Amino acid sequence: MHKFITSGVCAKEITFDIDNGVIKKVSFSSGCSGNLQGISRLVEGMPIQEVIKRLKGISCGGKDT
Repeated sequence: MHKFITSGVCAKEITFDIDNGVIKKVSFSSGCSGNLQGISRLVEGMPIQEVIKRLKGISCGGKDT
């Protein structure tokens, strides 16, 4: 299990598992529960580089992802 402490966004922490470059499980601490549950379900099973490519540069309230 990996843990990423965020900065400048609503979610305080992202916890995730990666197996052979594929996201297996992801969860967020804090932030909008509904949106983050949706993101979790969408990215699970996706190659991590594809997730980065799709989400990079999206802003929320003027904050970059």
